[in-house]
Amino acid sequence: MADEKVLENVTPVYDDEALAAEYLEKRQQKIEEDFKKPFDPDCILEVRHLRKCFPLKKTITGKVTKELVAVDDVSFKLKAGETLGIVGESGCGKTTTGRAVLKLHQPTAGQIIFNGQDITNFDSKQMRSSRKEMQIIFQDPYSSLPPRSTVGGILSEPVEVHNIVPKDQVKDYVLDLMDKCGLRDYYYERYPHEFSGGQRQRICIARALSVNPKLVICDEPVSALDVSIQAQIINLLKKLQREMNLAYVFISHDLSVVKFISDKIGVMYLGSMMEFGSKEDIFKNPLHPYTKALFSAVPNPDPTQKTERIKLEGDIPSPANPPKGCRFHTRCPYAKEVCKHITPEYREYEPGHFAACHLLNEE
Repeated sequence: MADEKVLENVTPVYDDEALAAEYLEKRQQKIEEDFKKPFDPDCILEVRHLRKCFPLKKTITGKVTKELVAVDDVSFKLKAGETLGIVGESGCGKTTTGRAVLKLHQPTAGQIIFNGQDITNFDSKQMRSSRKEMQIIFQDPYSSLPPRSTVGGILSEPVEVHNIVPKDQVKDYVLDLMDKCGLRDYYYERYPHEFSGGQRQRICIARALSVNPKLVICDEPVSALDVSIQAQIINLLKKLQREMNLAYVFISHDLSVVKFISDKIGVMYLGSMMEFGSKEDIFKNPLHPYTKALFSAVPNPDPTQKTERIKLEGDIPSPANPPKGCRFHTRCPYAKEVCKHITPEYREYEPGHFAACHLLNEE
């Protein structure tokens, strides 16, 4: 009898190694199946199981012994004329995802299908033809502009390199582009240091659009600007999107800005996509605990309504040493034993609404 009582109080051993091995096998099978699927003809950009790692330590022979996993198993689709907003805390891999899509960082694994072509393994020469169709607006407008070139020179160079128009029409083309972006014609001979932050960002936008792209990665383009200037730049981006049928990947940590400009939203945490769906689904019915915590931090402008703040304890783990299982389990108030050992499957719970959480599987 005593032995039976002892056995009752023993916590059952969680066979995490066997379950983890089984999960990895199923996950690898799913990735291979997804890679074989035909490209979606309606999408201008399709990202499948994107992964990007940076080596931290190497042996003498060059073998990587330690790496930082910046982006891990990220997938999404984007149609022409749509805006995908990517949100998350600082260091969650938003910018690395955008740069990997543009091949500014070579992806470690995954597929990037742009305009019906798999560009994942394209070298710099093969990418040259696609460069003018995919551009980026950087976060800091000042450091991203060459200080010794005039606005005219900055905007003319990509037009001439990619032969957008004949040489004798370059200046007229650039002046017309400046007018579309809210820049006066007499700015043509001025240098970047002579402008305010908002005007510099308009120059960066004009430079990105100078080659008639189809996809623009907006890497926190308004975070360094005043609130009033932010509204002007956001409205300018929406106006240009309507006129040119542009697809945007809008990276930001400001949920109000993302809600205003986006059609779809992806929520990232520690390199992984926690939740993905339409703007309406994400804001009206957030599924993942991290998304709920993120949205609870947004101030409510109505003083009569009180919102319950979900406070997350602890710090974000290092991407160089991420936790096993669900990346979010170390800070999740609802974490269970399975969350500590097995990575949750990224599944579609509603049409177009994806999430990765064990709690949703139980429900």
